[in-house]
Parts: sequence; C-alpha cells; structure tokens
Amino acid sequence: MLRNLQTSHGYNNNNDTNGDDGSEGDGETASNGKNMLARKLSTKGDTLYLERRVGLFSGVALIVGTMIGSGIFVSPTGLLIRTGSIGLSFIIWAACGAMSLLGALAYAELGTMNPSSGAEYAYLMDAFGPMPAFLFSWISTLILKPSQVAIICLSFAKYAVEAFVDECGSSDYVVKIVAVLSILIITYINCYSVNLATGVQNAFTAAKLVAVFVVVAGGVYKIIQGRTEHFRNYFENTTTSMGDVATAFYSGLWAYDGWNNLNYVTEEIKNPSKNIPKAIYISIPLVTMCYLLVNVAYLTIMSPDEIVRNEAVAVTFGIRALGSIAWVIPLSITISTFGSANGTLFAAGRLCFAASREGHLMHVLSYIHIKKLTPMPSIIFHVSE
Repeated sequence: MLRNLQTSHGYNNNNDTNGDDGSEGDGETASNGKNMLARKLSTKGDTLYLERRVGLFSGVALIVGTMIGSGIFVSPTGLLIRTGSIGLSFIIWAACGAMSLLGALAYAELGTMNPSSGAEYAYLMDAFGPMPAFLFSWISTLILKPSQVAIICLSFAKYAVEAFVDECGSSDYVVKIVAVLSILIITYINCYSVNLATGVQNAFTAAKLVAVFVVVAGGVYKIIQGRTEHFRNYFENTTTSMGDVATAFYSGLWAYDGWNNLNYVTEEIKNPSKNIPKAIYISIPLVTMCYLLVNVAYLTIMSPDEIVRNEAVAVTFGIRALGSIAWVIPLSITISTFGSANGTLFAAGRLCFAASREGHLMHVLSYIHIKKLTPMPSIIFHVSE
C-alpha cells in the first residue's frame, strides 16, 4: 500500500493540483487514475510530491496550534522572574512577538523561492549544500522532533489523568500509558488522512482560542470591577542586568516556538505564494495578542509574586475568577497540548519525508500511502523512536 517516490510524476512550483483526485493534468497520467498526483511541470528526477490540501485556515491553525501549548496556561513566569517587573515583561513579550514575525516573514520569502517542504532542511540544502542539511535532518529526526512530541504528550497525559484522580495525585505509570495512547492516536490521525489531520488541528486550535477568550473575558470583567491594583508601579524592581534581559528574551522566544512549522509543509499548501504570508500575518500577531491579554488577565487576580510562586497560574485564575466553570481551564490545557502534539507530528513527518527523498535518511521513509497520499513511513518512524 506504499509507493516509492522515484516514479515519473510531475511537480508544479506555482500551481495547485487540478483536484483532490489528481486524475488529470498536463504532466502525466497514472495507471489507476484518481489515486495519483498530476502537476503541470516536472522537476529534475521527476519526483512525486504530496498533494496540496492545506488551505489558509489550516495554515493559520498549524502555526497557532503549535505555538500555543500548555505554557501560557500553566506557568508563564520565566519572563517575570528575569525582568523583575511586569512593565518590562510586557515589553519583552511584545518584542519577542515582533522578532518571531520578522523571522516568519523571512521564511515566507524562502518558502515562495523554494517550494519544497522541510523548512530549514531545504534552505540549508540551497545555501550551504548537502552536509549541513544532512546533519540538521538527522539531529531533528532522531532527537529534536521526537522529543518535542513526547514532552507535549506527557504534558497532555498529566492534565488528562489529574482530572480523574483524587488528592493523592496521579501515578507516573498511568500518565505514561495515557501519553503513549495519545501518541498512537495522533499517529493514526496523521497516517489516515491529511484532511483528517488538518481538521483535527483546526478544531483543537479553535477550542484553545475559545479557552484564551474565556480567560481574557474573565480578566476584562475583573478590570471593570476595579481590580487594577497589580498594574500600579509596573516598572518597579526592573532588572538592570543585561544578562537577565537576554535570558528573558530566550524564555519569550521559546514561548513563540513553532512560527516556522508552516514551512515544513510548503509542498502541501494551496497557492503558497499567497497563503504562506497571509497565514503568518494572521497567526503571529494573534498569538502575540493572546499572550499579552492572558498575562493581563492573570494580573487582575494575582500579584506578580503570586504568579512567580504558582505552578498552575491558569488553574488558580479559573478557581478565583470563573467559579463554577473553573473546570474549563484544565480541559483547555489538555485540548491545547493535544492540538500542539498533532501539529508538531504533522510537521515533523514532512521533514523526515523531505530528507529521505534526497537520500539523507532511509529510502523507505520517502514512500507515501498509495491511497491516503500521506507520508506514513516517516510519521511512524518518528513515533517509534
């Protein structure tokens, strides 16, 4: 049920496929018609590429869904600890958003110049040749991406299990079992269908944005009630250490990690020259606004010292501000982490796929499912490590 990519099928740098079934095209026809891709132009080697099925909304959901994980709900204290004041912390939150936007726009330009999937891998190949790209693909495929998926799924499992246990806490064994099950579920979703994977990503991203709206609305309600005492003297105790400011930027940029994920799936984006920049213009300012407003909401309920000491800021906020619907916050964290894991695996599979297609990873990882048109071997390889 898998097809080798080294077959005579074409690729179009600028145009979309002629339909979901790919049954007709100027470049080639296939023996079984509807299950093959058709593109108008060919590339060197006549390599088969994945079908373009990711639209603008799905592109925005992929970026937003992977950027907003559990961190903003659990303990966004890194910036506050290092800056010493809420004023400087807000400036750095905004500055990190601006820096992420600039980086993403640079990637948008690269994505329109080089329409191959793989993001940094493809750009390293163009700029510096195969050796740096080879090293990057192996480090990302064997260490970075699998670790990201595992950590996110462990966070999901922790909050999912705690919803059903008493004060004694949850067993580490149960948490690991739930984490493994969640990995298997997102693997099935991504192997079964690109449309299913993007649909899940869209739904979970919408759900986490609703959760952010609930938190922000609770903060606005408290501000209307006059709870603004924590915003006075907002530059008091600001750090004077450049080292602290630098590490604060590091913490902030970590929270924005994921702005480059859309470039991992460039080949599957409909009309990439237009939709990649549009998705970036929408998603990163949206995430920046969410981070700023959520922090404002937290400060209507807790003082900066309380936020620094609290390991579950959003849960405490929910208890104090939302009352009987405080359960929305733990549910939101589980939804947010699951969506982030799904988006991370979706992008990671494409990196592995692109690298193996160039011969930098095992050849079998460049196969796609003959009917589903998903890079099934590369996705399974990621989760089996």
